[in-house]
Amino acid sequence: MIFRRHKPEPLLPPAEPESLSAVLAEVRRIEVQSSRLVTDVLSGGYRSTFRGAGIEFADVREYAEGDDPRTVDWNVTARVGRPFVKRFVEERELTVVFALDLSASMDAGFGGWSMRQVAARFCALLGLAAIANNDRIGLIAGSADVERFVLPRKGAGHVLRVVRDVLLLRGKQAGTDLGELAAQASRALRHRTVIFLLSDFLSLGHEAEFLVCGRRHDVVAVRLTPPELLDPPAAMLRVVDPETGRRQVVDLAAPRGREMFLRRAAELRAHTDEVLKRSRIDRIEITIPAVPDLAAIAQPILRFFRMRELREAKR
Repeated sequence: MIFRRHKPEPLLPPAEPESLSAVLAEVRRIEVQSSRLVTDVLSGGYRSTFRGAGIEFADVREYAEGDDPRTVDWNVTARVGRPFVKRFVEERELTVVFALDLSASMDAGFGGWSMRQVAARFCALLGLAAIANNDRIGLIAGSADVERFVLPRKGAGHVLRVVRDVLLLRGKQAGTDLGELAAQASRALRHRTVIFLLSDFLSLGHEAEFLVCGRRHDVVAVRLTPPELLDPPAAMLRVVDPETGRRQVVDLAAPRGREMFLRRAAELRAHTDEVLKRSRIDRIEITIPAVPDLAAIAQPILRFFRMRELREAKR
């Protein structure tokens, strides 16, 4: 369970939604921070990890010593009277779609950023790396149903539009159905797509939907973990569950209460790990930092790139 912390007395009213101008200013700050990191670190790793769907024919050239005889274009060779070989280039263009959990828990947590704010920065980092490699990006977002589908396109302006939507959109329902989100993403995307599914992954089930989506697309689960699930404050807290509205006092200073809380959080994570493993879905683990730090998002991305490269090298 994810909680939003409140002062002991009285319980605070819900925070006012951010204005559009504040959201756009945040988007611009993310762009400035992310662009430098993408240029310096991420772009090459992204290209090495996501190589494209295959190769495509480009043109022909005259045969040179050392060329593979299997690439000889016999039709052109017969017509011209001397050997020519086919030249191929990598079919680079990919489609990358961010599938975003819009449940109320995305605005909760004790970290320096909310999970939504971390998701926006993740989309900025990967989105800018994608368009730097001439790929297209899009967005599918929802709670119990898909509520926004931004068609994949190219360009930095489109990346900023996606980041703005991630910051601004709110789900129509407090809870989420990740299985339905994955199923609708799978059906909406006709061609094989790289899907980054961003959520806290604390809801159970969804194995059938994940399995189908993982077969049709390259799905990567991006698990956003607030710090209280790993090391909660040793205090008695008056909290509210953002998805159910349930309010209660939780004594995390008592050893037994703290142990039970951490055990339950670990069980939920282990269950998700098993479901993703059976569905053959890779994951990126991002722990929300206690203070804002873009490296806390970039480093897990780089570890994921290295993992993919090492796995590919072993094949």
